[in-house]
Amino acid sequence: MQTTFNHALPLAIGSDHAGFEYKEAIKTALIAAGWQVEDKGTYSLDSTDYPDYAHPVATMVEDGKAAAGILVCGSGNGVCMTANKHAGIRAALCWTDELAALARQHNNANVICLPSRFVSLELAQQMANTFLATAFEGGRHQKRVEKM
Repeated sequence: MQTTFNHALPLAIGSDHAGFEYKEAIKTALIAAGWQVEDKGTYSLDSTDYPDYAHPVATMVEDGKAAAGILVCGSGNGVCMTANKHAGIRAALCWTDELAALARQHNNANVICLPSRFVSLELAQQMANTFLATAFEGGRHQKRVEKM
């Protein structure tokens, strides 16, 4: 059972144009906090397609090359739906800090999806931090996760 994220592995992060500024700020804060971060794009505010960045983030987590993933788009829905197409990915769309904690505690989520158009940057950063710092509780939740 995974209880915390492996700090020896990088975090995979990605966004479309709508999430670019949040991604950059979150990435900078994570690096300052000592995380290795693998940025899968996008690298500008130019209009782009969210699956082009959600798939590489999910693939890194799926292949065990990243400890966890962080995805950002305007609503958070597009990147979440895309990431969840991958085997072993449990991507969670979060818009409150409590949801970020519960996604880890109860669902053992390994990718957090953030809606840049609906939450402040400060809240997005807090949710990413909470997600990364929260352990999966296991117990009664383990059998539910196994059914996924």
